[in-house]
This record gives sequence, C-alpha cells and structure tokens, in this order.
Amino acid sequence: MVVQHGDEHDIPDEHRSARPGGWLPADSRIHREWLGKQIKDSKANPKELVPVLKEFKDFIENTSRVYMYFNSMFTEVPMKHPYNKDPTGHKQIRDYHHMLEILNHTFTTAPHWTNAAANAGMVGVPMCAIFDYPMGTASGYAAFLDPEVNVHLKKILNEWGKFLCTPQSAEVLGDSNQGWFGPVGKKDIMEVANAPYKTQHGFEDFFVCDPKAKHYGYKSWDHFFTRQFKEDVRPVASPDDDNVIANCCESKTFALQHNVKLRDHFWIKGQPYSIRDMVAHDPLAENFAGGTVYQAFLSALSYHRWHSPISGTIKKCFVQDGTYFSEPLFEGLGDPHVEEIDAGGISIGQGYLSSVATRAIIFIEADNPAIGLMAFVGIGMDEVSTCEITVKEGQHVKKGDQTGMFHFGGSSHCLIFREGVAVEGFPERGQENNVPVRGHLATVKSS
Repeated sequence: MVVQHGDEHDIPDEHRSARPGGWLPADSRIHREWLGKQIKDSKANPKELVPVLKEFKDFIENTSRVYMYFNSMFTEVPMKHPYNKDPTGHKQIRDYHHMLEILNHTFTTAPHWTNAAANAGMVGVPMCAIFDYPMGTASGYAAFLDPEVNVHLKKILNEWGKFLCTPQSAEVLGDSNQGWFGPVGKKDIMEVANAPYKTQHGFEDFFVCDPKAKHYGYKSWDHFFTRQFKEDVRPVASPDDDNVIANCCESKTFALQHNVKLRDHFWIKGQPYSIRDMVAHDPLAENFAGGTVYQAFLSALSYHRWHSPISGTIKKCFVQDGTYFSEPLFEGLGDPHVEEIDAGGISIGQGYLSSVATRAIIFIEADNPAIGLMAFVGIGMDEVSTCEITVKEGQHVKKGDQTGMFHFGGSSHCLIFREGVAVEGFPERGQENNVPVRGHLATVKSS
C-alpha cells in the first residue's frame, strides 16, 4: 500500500480518474506503477502462500463455477491502455495464480507513505488495487457477488487485519520520508484535519497521542488509523437543540435522495436507494418507506470513528456481512452497453454498496418526536471488512457520542429518515472540504 502526495491539477486528462476519498490514485499511472512494483517485488522474493491464501486457491480450483469466474475475469480485461502495463499489450496481472502471488506479498504489509511531488493520489486499499480491473468484468461481477467467495475474502481480510494490529505494523509510522509522521505525511494529514475550520493546529493539538513517545504512542497501524480527536477539537453542533442534526462522520456528501422506496433497483446506474436491502431486511425497514437518505464518504487521511447524529435510545444495532469487492455492472464490461471499465471503481458505486457491502446498522429512537426512529448505516468499502459498533441496544446516547468505527481502509455511511420528517440544509455534493464530525449537518423543522 502506498500513499503519494502531489498536485492533482498536474495530471493529464488521459490519466485522470474519479477517486472520491482518495483511496485509489487520481492519477491512473500511480496505480499501474504501484502494482508494477508489487509484481516485481513478489517475483524477486518468492515465498509459499500463507495458509489463508492456500485455502482460497484450493477453493477456486475445487469449485467449478468459481474456477470459471477466476479464469475468465482476467481474460475479459481488454488488452489495451489503460488496462495493460505497456503499449505491447502485456497485462499486469495475468491470471489467478499471479493474483495470489501478489496478494501473498502485499496483504502482509502496512501502508507506508511515499512523497511524489509530480503525482497525486494513493493506493490505500491494496486488494482493491489488485482487483480493480478484473472486478469490472462480467465474470468479476459474478465472482465478487458469490457468497462463498466472500466468506474466503473475509478470512483473508481478517488475517490482514490481525497484522495491522501488531507492533510490527507500526513501523510505517516513522518520521522518514516514507513514514506517516514524516515531513509530508503529517503535513497532509493536518491539512485535511484543519480544513473544515481553516485552523493551523499541529497533530498533537488535534489528536489523542503522546508526542514524546515513539510513533506518538500508537502501538499499531490500526491504533493510528482509529485515532481519536481531542474532545474540544470537534464541538457538537447546538448540543441543546434537538432540531439540529450533527454529522456522524468526518465526510463529504455523496448523495441525497427523498421519497425513497422500500425496494428499488439499486444495481442500475441511477443507484436508487432500496431501504429493505440497506438495512438487511430488518422489520424496522417498514418505518422508512418514502423517507430520505443522505450518504457521505470518508477521506483516506481523515478520522474514522462514528458519532450519534441525535440524542436518543439505541433501538437495535448489528453488523451485516456482505460483499467486499463487488461493483455494479454499469461501471464495467459486464454491461453490454459499456465499452470501458469506469476508472472511478467502487467509489462511484457507493449507492449500490449501501445494499450489498458489509455494513453496520444502528436504529436510534430520537428524543425529538419530530425525528422519531432513524437509522445509521456504516458501509465498509473494499478492505474495510471490520465495522465495529461500540453502543448496545437500549443504551441512551447524547448527540455527538461515539457509536463505532471503521478499521483499516475506505468507507461510506448513510442516514435514513422517515417520511414526513422535514429535514433540510444538507451540504451539497462537491464541497471542497470534509464536513466536520459532530458539526452541523442539517436541521429538522418541528411541526
């Protein structure tokens, strides 16, 4: 995994990709260069597949439909720019054997920072970077929706997650040029953190840490990734006004839809929200027919804990297992009307992912009767297989209290309001900076 810094305005149009949140490079050349290095390094340092990947290999080879998927998805990737490595038409990843070899090298490492002034973007989700083109094919679509495939992917991601909780994973947090606390890495983190309020604070001013300790006191990559703001850094919006909705996550708007149906075709290009699918067919879904859905995504360098948007009681909460690398047909070659794989990848399909990805679902009964029952859906995109809920059913929370967190990578979230709840003033899509967590998100008109 590589993070790269630079000016996105310098990227030629033919190399520019839409990558909301910065989880994959805005410049497609960085993606290819990163993947090329993984291929070169894995070839130079061959090693036996780790047990969880060996198990996945055996599953592929002993399950006929999956064997077909994982052979066909690589042959369906076009032999042309930008999918190939070079003008001769050689693909970067040739087949599933090659894929497993690269995964074996990549997923046992933690993200390190790389300064690259001439480029912009990052590869913060290595498995998504490896699957990026094959998962946009018809066979890739079938493979990454397959329940048994996703069981194996969960095992693989859990093994990677264990490594990211070890002291060894913290070695990437140093102050060298390739360290997260290096001169550029720390600067970029703080530019994102300071941006909502246009402040100029340092890392130790914003985050719970020990500036005198090694790696600021963070014991692992995951400890750093789930870092906490100090209490006064993100004040709760109008704490005594129950009509003001606070932002659950440090995030940018993806979509806002009203009059949402209980069941809709979430897999088509417009990505209409489908309430029953979003909340895993829970009986409480029936309360939200004709309601409003607001969705926003978290940036790669930002804060990844969730906070309650309102004061109220946790009615129900659970994590729903789902897909990890599925993207909708309209983004790739699985759609007969599409000739190119959408360079935006999974990030463009966030509405689709709200119904199929692994997600945390929290129903809250608001103290404010003008809101009543509402729902939060935390969506684990790509490598973020772990959505951790830190509240329990029956617990009363105040607006701004922590409710959970994402681990390891890219993510998105939704808020769902009932029909008749007059909620307005949401930030528009396209704003430059994150809306601060616990800051003002919207307002409910009391009847």
